Amino acid sequence: QVQLVESGGGLVQAGGSLRLSCAASGSIFSINGMGWYRQAPGKQRELVAAITSGGYTTYGDSVKGRFTISRGNAKNTVDLQMNTLKPEDTAVYYCNANVRIYMSLHTYAYWGQGTQVTVSS
Repeated sequence: QVQLVESGGGLVQAGGSLRLSCAASGSIFSINGMGWYRQAPGKQRELVAAITSGGYTTYGDSVKGRFTISRGNAKNTVDLQMNTLKPEDTAVYYCNANVRIYMSLHTYAYWGQGTQVTVSS
């Protein structure tokens, strides 16, 4: 019913930048918030950044001051600008959206399939 498609991952050297984008589509009545999570091999999935429908942002401690989340120019999109990347930022990055779908009073969490970000030292 709802699809999230991520783009923008890749390989970059330490100190470089990447920009991730996520677009949500489908039976969307409204989106309460969108965010980015990441999961490195052998580690739990962790919050990178999130933004509410009102524009309030939250960041993981390890990315504060380096990453910026923003709503994209198109409806139901979110971007993550990642600067001063470090090898420890290497992970699969997942887009998340809390969506109220049509004909429902409930909000559901949807996830994208993930995009690989690799930072070489």
